[in-house]
Amino acid sequence: MGLTYVTVKISTLSEKTDTGQVESYEDNFLVDTGATDTVAPSDKLREAGIKPVGRMVFELTDGRLEEYEYGLARIEFMGEITAGRVVFGPPGCEPLLGVTALESVGILVDPVNKTLKRLPAIPLKGIKAFRPSRSCCKITLYNGNQQETGVVTGWGLFTLRGRR
Repeated sequence: MGLTYVTVKISTLSEKTDTGQVESYEDNFLVDTGATDTVAPSDKLREAGIKPVGRMVFELTDGRLEEYEYGLARIEFMGEITAGRVVFGPPGCEPLLGVTALESVGILVDPVNKTLKRLPAIPLKGIKAFRPSRSCCKITLYNGNQQETGVVTGWGLFTLRGRR
């Protein structure tokens, strides 16, 4: 497959920073279907206000294991927004957009045309289709000596039926 690039903007999860602005890092990222997470140069992420929240060991293309810091960030590309783990790569490294970010917004790589394609819908295969009904589940909440019984409707709304 040829190389596919997409413009990506990485920013903090918060709406605004101390300066009142949303700081960000924007660049052309290589779409890397072999990378789980998104990777960007550590100096650019720090300039954008992204803070490391942990460290993990990652396997590189050549098989070496390296430990890198990672942070949580807002990831924007192709008119879509997601949030996820961003790895603090070495300064000057090529930024990579990993499959987790792609799949979370329903975008797949078309290796023949070297393009990104949107799915018509994001799959939720683990959720069985159902027709919402008036009541789907009975639930009882216990709070000390008080008990509240209600129902969860087909859309997840909780309705109290009474107290005992």
